This record gives sequence, C-alpha cells and structure tokens, in this order.
Amino acid sequence: MTTQHIFDKALALHHSDIRVGHFTGMTSPDYWNMVGPFGGTTAAVVLQAVLRHPDLLGAPIALTVNYAAAIEAGAFDVQATAVRTNRSTQHWTVQITQAGASGAPQVTTTATVVTAARRETWSTNDLPMPPVPGPEQTGRMTIGPKGVAWIGQYDMRPVRGSIPVQWDGRGEHSETMLWLRDADPRPLDFPALASMSDMFFPRVWLRRATPVPAGTVSITTYFHADASHLDEVGTGYLLGRAVGQQFQNGFFDQSAQLWSQAGALLATSNQIVYFKE
Repeated sequence: MTTQHIFDKALALHHSDIRVGHFTGMTSPDYWNMVGPFGGTTAAVVLQAVLRHPDLLGAPIALTVNYAAAIEAGAFDVQATAVRTNRSTQHWTVQITQAGASGAPQVTTTATVVTAARRETWSTNDLPMPPVPGPEQTGRMTIGPKGVAWIGQYDMRPVRGSIPVQWDGRGEHSETMLWLRDADPRPLDFPALASMSDMFFPRVWLRRATPVPAGTVSITTYFHADASHLDEVGTGYLLGRAVGQQFQNGFFDQSAQLWSQAGALLATSNQIVYFKE
C-alpha cells in the first residue's frame, strides 16, 4: 500500500458541483507558518487548481500569487477560470476564499496563471548555476523560527547566507544560496517547484540581522522547465539562490533562481515583501 506524501495531502482539492473549476480544500498544520499556511503551499494550491481543470492547455510558464489576507486554519474554496485560450497559450485567474464572520465568502488570495503548449526551439541559458559545494558536502539547516511547521518538511542545506545566529544588526548582504528538497523525498513536479520558489526566509532578516515582522505580498514565478526536466531531477536536490535588491519604506523585493543538480535553470521568481521596523 502506497502512503500519500505529506505535500500531496496539503494540496488535496475536491471538485464541487457549484461550477466548473471550483474546488474545496483544507489547510495543513504540517505546512503552517506564523499566522497562516506557508505561502509556497498556497501558491502550489493555486497551481494545482489549474492543473486539475478539465480545460487545461499545456503546462505552466508563469504564476503570480497575491496574498490579500492570511488564510485561517480550516476549509477554503478555490475557483480557477480560463479567461482566454489561444493556439499555444492559456490565461487563467484564480481566487481562494473563506467564509468570513458573517458567513459571506472573503477573498484571501488572488492569482493569475499562464500555461502553454511548448515546442522544440533554439534554447540557451545565460544564467548558469554558480559553482558551489554539493549537497553531500553541506550540512542540513537545523535552526528556524519557532512555531513554523513547514520548515521541517524540507531538507535545506545552506551554502551561504543562512539565518543569522546573532541578531546584532550587523548584516552586510542579502544573498542566500542553499540546496533544498522535500525532507521525505518526493519526485519534483510543478506545484512543488512553485512552493520551493518561496522557500527563502525574508531577505531583510539577513541584510539587517534583525528579526523584524515580514511577509510576502505578491510573488511571480516563471517556469523554464518542462516535464522531462522535472523527471530528470526526480527526488534530487535543487540549488536555490535569493537576493534582495531594494529595501525602501516598508517593502523590499527579492529575486530568486532554482537550478537542478545538473545545472538546468528550472525556475526564476520575483516577489515584493512587506516588513516592519
């Protein structure tokens, strides 16, 4: 008997009879963050709704998720709608809602997704993987914020730029590089890649060496891999790199990349993050 992976349990969606593309789901305590689900899991749920839609064309190439409010523990609804389908691309809108205090649905998350039918063309990579020690040469991260369950679901091995050991306000840079994969190895797919694109702790923590409150407002992930690239990765590690670019008046941005161990650039992402003094 095959046991369902804990990540697949967190992404479990059930078709409803309300309308096409409407699903119901349940938050997972295994991927809980400080005040709600880990944002990467929410992004994966959004993408899962599109991938399970009966009208799906192709595979994801872009995903933008806007976190309007924290999702509370419990049930939620997801609506995925194909708003335009062309010969090779398809454009989607997605909303996650929960019942508010009055019982009326309240929007917690809005998103757009673009899927496409890829074809063989000339290809190259102008952002090669940096030379770093392999995951077998890098120790697994054992520290993290208290009360954050999702970190325990991943095997993260920092190469540089780990969470500060001393919060002394003496941060000098915002770059992190680390190897990562599911703690319980799981074959890589698009929802997992979407989740891992949001894996990095807030850049402001590293840049300032000060644990200020922070949270992602919006993240966009671009998928450069197709199914064959994901199959090649299997349950192997990815190398992730993230860096902040501008910290200004309560918000900062983050640029991130994910490579396979073989050096293939699988995904890139950009996000805008709120932080508090």
